[in-house]
Amino acid sequence: MLDIRWIRDNPAALDSALSARGAAPVAQAIVDLDQRRRRHQTEFQERQARRNEASKEIGKAKSKGGDASALMAEVAELKDRIAEAEAAERAAGDELEALLATLPNVPAADVPQGADETGNVELRRHLAPRNFEFEPRDHVAVGEALGAMDFEAAARLSGARFVVLRRELARLERAIGNFMLDLHTSQFGYQEVSPPLLVRDEAVFGVGQLPKFADDLFRTTNDFWLIPTAEVSLTNLVREQILDEGVLPLRFTALTPCFRSEAGAAGRDTRGMIRQHQFAKVELVSITAPEQSAAEHERMVGAAEEVLKRLGLPYRVMVLCTGDMGFASQKTYDIEVWLPGQKAYREISSCSNCGDFQARRMKARVRSKDGKGNRFVHTLNGSGLAVGRTLIAVLENYQEADGSVVVPEALRPYMAGQQRIEVG
Repeated sequence: MLDIRWIRDNPAALDSALSARGAAPVAQAIVDLDQRRRRHQTEFQERQARRNEASKEIGKAKSKGGDASALMAEVAELKDRIAEAEAAERAAGDELEALLATLPNVPAADVPQGADETGNVELRRHLAPRNFEFEPRDHVAVGEALGAMDFEAAARLSGARFVVLRRELARLERAIGNFMLDLHTSQFGYQEVSPPLLVRDEAVFGVGQLPKFADDLFRTTNDFWLIPTAEVSLTNLVREQILDEGVLPLRFTALTPCFRSEAGAAGRDTRGMIRQHQFAKVELVSITAPEQSAAEHERMVGAAEEVLKRLGLPYRVMVLCTGDMGFASQKTYDIEVWLPGQKAYREISSCSNCGDFQARRMKARVRSKDGKGNRFVHTLNGSGLAVGRTLIAVLENYQEADGSVVVPEALRPYMAGQQRIEVG
């Protein structure tokens, strides 16, 4: 949620930011609504003050034996007019809040301008892609040849965009998730959390998923939402809290299933495990004081990169342009891993600094050390990493000509020392 006071003072800046994101200008509509709400608020306050004053005058008139009928009629009329002004203020306020809830975050000043992913800027690369002495296969061919990746069984159970992993691949998926959790908690100071997978409207609204992305989520018949990412649960841990500045930054991590309807991705990545309705992900969330968030953002990206470095996987880091950023983000780095089966880099982590955008929706604040009032915290989130896509990257980058897959050294302790997954 954007600050209405900032919009009042900077309407042109808001429209410029929306234009950079490919959205229509709305600043004037917001300013008009805000003025109407404040006008009705003033009317309410003035009428209420006059009623109080007239009520006192009635008492004085009666105490002197005078005629108070005119004053009593005025008070009766004011009662109705106060209710009208209060209702009008509430209606304008609700309309304003609904409009503000649809606005994306304002990009940071150093975010590159661009209409779509073609405007993203590469920052750095790590490791050159492996030179294969054979034509590398994609993860579907590798996994099915191992007899451990079953899309047909998943389709019988649940339909498209699901998979059944068996034996070594089921264990490898678990190993990847546990490795990530151990790395983030032991090396980067994240606190492991086991959060709810079902959340209420307020939690999904708090991180900016509602109302805009309702169609991309799964909802139960009794009005819970299945989390699309643990960001929802972890970020809302500070919902409606006032934190002492000394406890910040807070860093949370969780390995959870995630659920997405992929309504906006019809026809994309229909083969394999790239884009599924259910997948596992290790999430990173940080809650910081405003002046800490930029440095925390770089630190979070470094934590996600370290996973790929230890797994020996080639990747690149991109800064997303204004037209490709997520709704709640003011700046986002994407980490893209090399997939030889696709001969392309594909996103495996997205790390975003949301500034105070989510905190305003959650009413999450920090109490200043000097006692000079409360400020909204800053929130950050990132994948550390998507477990399924990491599994894909391991299968494709570590495949051998005979169909076997070498287990990366970092994962062998989680695989009882197993060094290779063999066909058969």
